[in-house]
Amino acid sequence: MNKIKGLQVLILSLLVVMVVTACGGNGGGKDTNASDSGNGAGNASASGKAVKITLLNSKGEIQTQLEDAAKAFHEDNPNITLEIQAVPTGGSPFERASALYASGNPPTMIMLDTGDVEKFKDRILDLSGEKWMADTVANATDLTTFDGKNYAFPLAIEGYGFIYNKAVVDKAAGGSFDPSTITTTSALENLFKQIEASGKKALVISPMDWSLGAHYLPLAYAGQSKDPAEVNKFLDSLKAGTADLANNKVFNGLMDTFDVMMRYNLDQKSPLSGAYERGPEVLGKGEVGIWFMGNWAWPQISGFDTANGQYGFLPVPISNNPDDYGNQEISAAVSKRIVIDKEKSTPEQQEAAKKFLNWIVYEAKGQDFLVNKASIIPAFKNITLPAADPLGKSIQAYMAKGKTEPSMSTLPADHWSKVGASMQKYLAQKSDRATLAKEIEDYWKSVK
Repeated sequence: MNKIKGLQVLILSLLVVMVVTACGGNGGGKDTNASDSGNGAGNASASGKAVKITLLNSKGEIQTQLEDAAKAFHEDNPNITLEIQAVPTGGSPFERASALYASGNPPTMIMLDTGDVEKFKDRILDLSGEKWMADTVANATDLTTFDGKNYAFPLAIEGYGFIYNKAVVDKAAGGSFDPSTITTTSALENLFKQIEASGKKALVISPMDWSLGAHYLPLAYAGQSKDPAEVNKFLDSLKAGTADLANNKVFNGLMDTFDVMMRYNLDQKSPLSGAYERGPEVLGKGEVGIWFMGNWAWPQISGFDTANGQYGFLPVPISNNPDDYGNQEISAAVSKRIVIDKEKSTPEQQEAAKKFLNWIVYEAKGQDFLVNKASIIPAFKNITLPAADPLGKSIQAYMAKGKTEPSMSTLPADHWSKVGASMQKYLAQKSDRATLAKEIEDYWKSVK
């Protein structure tokens, strides 16, 4: 008897769901997407068919925010369900996406690092005809355009350097700290000394391979010249085996700064023990004054900052000459990109994915997700919302002054793991600078 009743309830429930679905597919849901301008982006919703799409997220710090955005997008587009999948912590988005393609089950959308887009260009859609192309900031799609076709949506401008807790450094400086005074390695070390004299630890070094290999060391490449062509020549010399890192001024200057960092590291006794989560905690709680990281960390820092404090960026100096390139610049560029699969996804899924990207750029809820919820600096001119967090504001201030150095966003996919491991050995004092230089050179000679 109970089974019969249960069956009746189930049938009734299914009938209700069918009626609701039919109503939803009738255009009853709001569809105010301003970007449906002839590119078919509205077809998935207008057809009345339920469409499920997926997004592989490689920015783990905004997983929750993306899941909330997916719910908000579904409210505006009730026939489209978006599932957010996560790249495993510390994993490579290139490797995860490759594995999913190998299994025959790639997501509809993939969030990739800039340098990985070209590797998938035969499997992803040409997005050159999308409306948002006309609203991107200068050079936003240059590195993802091949043979005149752009294959990726520029999700975020990100920057990195030394993040400082203003309350801590103000106390150390005996007044209002002026970040423009830190333009040399010596000035940085003096600040470290002042912070420690005030009773706080100077800084914490996060030892993850991606932080050391994808962010810190590449400053030695980008800092070779203001001219991107010269930077590319330097990388070519590394590949050719003709570069001499051991005698390179910028590399040695950067590592001189790293040596200073190692001496004042909160985790000096166990330098490889720290996890990513330790950095925002000790900085946000005011236990340390400085952390080398990027603006993507703001959601975590703010979670530990109970004093509603102020934060900003300092450049990573590479010499004791304040006029040397890099001493007054922070690293910034469009970083994460979203691509759309064309191998396995249906036309309806592709159009639904395009609709989501347009929703981010043109809808108030999408812009709110990007700027206010995810603390992302948009790569679109039409989004005029000011940065909602102090780190975004700091980056925008450096950009306004022309004090940014292009990030090395097209490095080989295995650079951070291979060279990052060499940096970890150096951090743990298991190798010296000559060994580090040789291991970096050997890596580049293996790059095809």
